[in-house]
Amino acid sequence: MINSTEFTKRLQKVIDFYNESASGFAEKIGVQRSSISHILSGRNKPSLDFVMKILHAYPEVELYWLLNGKGNFPNNPNTPELPGLKISEPTKPIDQEIVEKQQTVKHDSVSVPSSESDSEIEKIVIFYKNGTFKSYNP
Repeated sequence: MINSTEFTKRLQKVIDFYNESASGFAEKIGVQRSSISHILSGRNKPSLDFVMKILHAYPEVELYWLLNGKGNFPNNPNTPELPGLKISEPTKPIDQEIVEKQQTVKHDSVSVPSSESDSEIEKIVIFYKNGTFKSYNP
């Protein structure tokens, strides 16, 4: 689940990093100005569509960083950091972190954490940075 307060801080970092006004940012990602205002104020939570529009307009923003604060921002390590903008430390890739922390059990040729080995997989969804996704039903 997304922590709305932390998401709001990361969204503000993105807006500040690109030196955008809230209205300019809204225009660039294709949403109404009020959508940005409501999310920044904590009134509304971001939709998946909203997040995907950010990723499409700003490819340097990593999905996992934006949602959970883990990963890199900006995504390109050669992008200079602006003064006063603290960017989170890089973390291990999610797959590597899971492998190190949990043993896995084979389940219908899909690797799942051992704590979930009694559960059935209903659907697998893969999101791509270009805004598309694929859904798999076993």
